[in-house]
Amino acid sequence: MPLVERLRRLLPALWAGVLLCVALIATPAPFATLDGPTAGRVVSRIFVQEAWLSLVLAVLLLSAERARARDLAEEHRGSVLNTEMLLVLGVVFCTVAGYFAIQPLLPAARAGQGALSFGQLHAVSLAFFGLKILLVMGLAWRGASEAMPPGSTAAPRH
Repeated sequence: MPLVERLRRLLPALWAGVLLCVALIATPAPFATLDGPTAGRVVSRIFVQEAWLSLVLAVLLLSAERARARDLAEEHRGSVLNTEMLLVLGVVFCTVAGYFAIQPLLPAARAGQGALSFGQLHAVSLAFFGLKILLVMGLAWRGASEAMPPGSTAAPRH
C-alpha cells in the first residue's frame, strides 16, 4: 500500500486522538490547577494551536482524498466529491466558524458587549468543536473500515 494511502487512513485516527485529548485532558486541567484568568489564557493558547493543526491536517487530507477521488472517478466515471472530502470540508467549516469566527468575539462578550453573551458564544464554539470531533471520528471510522475485507472483523495482514 502506498505511503499516501496509509497516511490517508492513519491521520484521521491520530487527529481524533488529538481532539479528544484537547477536549478531555488539556483544556480541563488548567482550570483545575490555575486561577481563572491564567487558565483561560492557557486554554486559549491550546485552541490556537489546535485550530492551526486542524487546518494543516485538513489540507493534507483534502489533497490525499482529492487524488483518491480523481483516480476512482476515472475508473468509474463518478464524481470527485466523495463522502470523505465532505467530512473534511465539514471539519474545515467547524474550525473556521468555531475558532476563527467566534473566538475574536469573546473578549467583547466578556465585557458585556455584542449581541450574544460570553456563555452563548462559548456554547456555540463548543458545539462546533464537538461536531468537529464527530466528523474526524467519522473519517477515522471510514478509513479503518476500508482496510478490512467484507465480512472480516480484523484487518488483513500484508
